[in-house]
Amino acid sequence: MKKSLTLILLFLSFTASAQSSASKYIEKHKNDAVELMKKHGVPASIILAVAMHESANGTSVIARHLNNHFGMKGKNSSKEIKSSYRGYESVESSYQDFISLLKNRRQFSPMFDKFTHYDYKNWVWGIQRGGYAASRTWGSQVMATIKKFKLYQFDERPEGMPEKVLANASVKESSAQANGSTYKVKKGDTLGEISKRFGISVRTLMKKNSLKSSNLSIGQRLKT
Repeated sequence: MKKSLTLILLFLSFTASAQSSASKYIEKHKNDAVELMKKHGVPASIILAVAMHESANGTSVIARHLNNHFGMKGKNSSKEIKSSYRGYESVESSYQDFISLLKNRRQFSPMFDKFTHYDYKNWVWGIQRGGYAASRTWGSQVMATIKKFKLYQFDERPEGMPEKVLANASVKESSAQANGSTYKVKKGDTLGEISKRFGISVRTLMKKNSLKSSNLSIGQRLKT
């Protein structure tokens, strides 16, 4: 009985410690995740959850010695550990490299056009299908982290839209995008480039979207 009680107390202590570690990590890195979301369109919840999962909330060996928070393989110049994981000058560089991987690998890049920055569910499964991790339970674990710590609150979903309603809206929106009916503006896009991509004139594109000028904003939805 005494042994069982000791084990229970140890478990509760470990759980409390892990909870505290996660909360501190979120507080420390949430602003960086939100900034990357605004700039590139990847949900902040995804960025945070993947980092938390891959780095054990910043406590893993490669996180502490290599600033590697996303489990990226590559070269490093560390004299403290021997590792096949990539080394970074800063944690921010690790975060940026995660975004670069998603944007530059063909198995991930289509998600930037298909999914919104508040559709974290499709992003999770899309990243898993793309082979980001070998574990079959990776997506479920990342999803559990998002829900447990309510990381979706950082995704800036439409004001007043509950998370459950948002999930249904995201599915419908993703379906429409897959059929080519809408396009999300990315950094560097111009009306000319978008019109060529979809085989329509700039004038038609502007008319469809009631545009009075050629100015576009990142994340803007255009009917094509």
